Amino acid sequence: MSHCVEFEDKNVERAVKKACEELNIPREKLKHDVISYGSTGIFGLVGTKKARIRVTLPEPSPKVVFETSDEEKQNERSYEQTVEGVDPKIEISHDVGEDHSVTDDPQELGREALQKILDLITTDATISIEEHSNRIVFNVRGGNSAVLIGKRGQTLEAMQYLVEKIVNKNRKGRVSIHIDVEGYLEKRRISLQKLAVRMAEKVKTTEKPLAIGQMNAHDRRIVHIALQDDNRVRTQSKGEGFLKKLVIFPRKNSSRKQQ
Repeated sequence: MSHCVEFEDKNVERAVKKACEELNIPREKLKHDVISYGSTGIFGLVGTKKARIRVTLPEPSPKVVFETSDEEKQNERSYEQTVEGVDPKIEISHDVGEDHSVTDDPQELGREALQKILDLITTDATISIEEHSNRIVFNVRGGNSAVLIGKRGQTLEAMQYLVEKIVNKNRKGRVSIHIDVEGYLEKRRISLQKLAVRMAEKVKTTEKPLAIGQMNAHDRRIVHIALQDDNRVRTQSKGEGFLKKLVIFPRKNSSRKQQ
């Protein structure tokens, strides 16, 4: 004869989940009927009713007794004697020798982390690695480069931040990580240098400051370096957060010094 048990919760789904957990029955094998679907009431405060289900418990399977032959009993005794004769230290050393390898090589660790990120964003993207002193450069080729770079390089910057955090998580000496997609960083560097020189010339002519808006730290540094030897202008970052403005100012009395 089948037995039934009732469960209730905020909704039917949660009642079913509760029944599966308490009865240790997989969801696909749970037989139940919905008694009430429940009600949220007014604004979830007044007149709420819980959902209720009735679960039909499976009938216990009859016990089956297997008779062991004399040959099987002899085999069991032989196996027990063999196990008793094994040195447990050998078993332990064998378990310790299993490969639970987690690489500590920053290049391999960075490549693995970056490849997983790339595979979630695009397909057919491959990585090559260059190392310069304490800086590792991961060059990405293939895939959807526009998506990987993102607007103003924001996606690329985010990937670099994540990979660098992963590589340096348990490392004493910090390793600098750079990620490039289809030579974007070099093209961006040349473009920003030209922009910096062009805007600096305009500042010298008008003697009024000009701003380049919403730049990340990498791009701002390129502009700072491009104009650091120009004694007629100076650069300054302004704002808060990840993206800031970079302002080019005319130096005071620079025109007089030139004369």
